[in-house]
Amino acid sequence: MASKWHGAWSSSSPRERRLRCSAFRLALIQLHVSSIKSDNITRACSLIREAAKQGAKVVSLPECFNSPYGTNYFPEYAEKIPGESTQKLAEVAKESSIYLIGGSIPEEDAGKLYNTCAVFGPDGSLLVKHRKIHLFDIDVPGKITFQESKTLSPGDNLSTFDTPYCRVGLGICYDMRFAELAQIYAQRGCQLLVYPGAFNLTTGPAHWELLQRARAVDNQVYVATASPARDDKASYVVWGHSTVVDPWGQVLTKAGTEEMILYSDIDLKKLAEVRQQIPILKQKRADLYAVETKKP
Repeated sequence: MASKWHGAWSSSSPRERRLRCSAFRLALIQLHVSSIKSDNITRACSLIREAAKQGAKVVSLPECFNSPYGTNYFPEYAEKIPGESTQKLAEVAKESSIYLIGGSIPEEDAGKLYNTCAVFGPDGSLLVKHRKIHLFDIDVPGKITFQESKTLSPGDNLSTFDTPYCRVGLGICYDMRFAELAQIYAQRGCQLLVYPGAFNLTTGPAHWELLQRARAVDNQVYVATASPARDDKASYVVWGHSTVVDPWGQVLTKAGTEEMILYSDIDLKKLAEVRQQIPILKQKRADLYAVETKKP
């Protein structure tokens, strides 16, 4: 398991790090997901602890971290929240005193299945539960056909949570393609958007980085994506390449395809500078157009 760093905190003392609330370390865990749920959970918790030891204050797991990705797997691996997987996440978040974005798991609730991200605070409490809003139903002839809607139901709520550093907006994978979601998160004060995702070998090289940079530039926010590690023997082969993009649209750091922890130091002063230099958020023409939510 490798680690990759972006930032320059290695010379800072723990006290200096705590005082710098305008900056914090983010860790994305690019987990190798097997067919054994208990092994996935154990491995994820071990890597979360390692990320916390390296100073990460916000940690994200990838989409479907406890289950192989596929419509045939979702019913088999689904569990309630709270349940086996999320209970372990709550415990390790409290143990490590971090904000933990639990990637996603197949969730069962009232006879329906959802692709759900649970977020836990440093005290182990459940802060928010984001159910994937936009289901991955695509057909690229000769390359890939996939229909999450065969087994999953869509969520119907936008999800944010607050940290001492900034407000964070959540999406899962295909949610990233919908610019309106990111715009609304920016309107609600989010400065970091996190998308656990599992793009594939068709959409990954074409759109994975492009979409992240677009969401970051359009809204002048940090964008982070946490992917599973690539397994060429899996029925669904993911692209990998977990990434962090800054509000200028610059890729700060990007993983390869193997299991690893990707670190990036998020500097909110940089975000403020970008918004001051190119003040598009103040220049929007509300008299001509608007993006609005239909639900609170």
